[in-house]
This record gives sequence, structure tokens and C-alpha cells, in this order.
Amino acid sequence: MNVSRAQQIFNSKQSHQVLFNGSPIWIESISTDNRTARVRPLDGDGQIQEVPVTELVES
Repeated sequence: MNVSRAQQIFNSKQSHQVLFNGSPIWIESISTDNRTARVRPLDGDGQIQEVPVTELVES
């Protein structure tokens, strides 16, 4: 995914399914300067982590 699309999803009022390493995540924030996103797993297991936006997949 590119930073522009990640920002659109983050700002959207609608729900979008986004995956990181095949698991659904919630985007907490986007850093356009670093091209990263802070994400947390939707299943409740795991912590918030900062990942490259290019590793996010919209499904």
C-alpha cells in the first residue's frame, strides 16, 4: 500500500480491512515523513508496532 492510500483509510469514516503479515490490523496513526504506520492487531494479541506502509495490504 502507498502512504496516500493508508492516509485515506485512516481518515475514512468507513471501515476498511487492512492486513499486516496476513493478519487484520487497525491503523493507529500514519507518519508520512517516515512512510510508516503505527498498527495494532484486531485480535487483541500483540502490541502496537510501527511498520512500513508498503507492508500493509487492503483486502
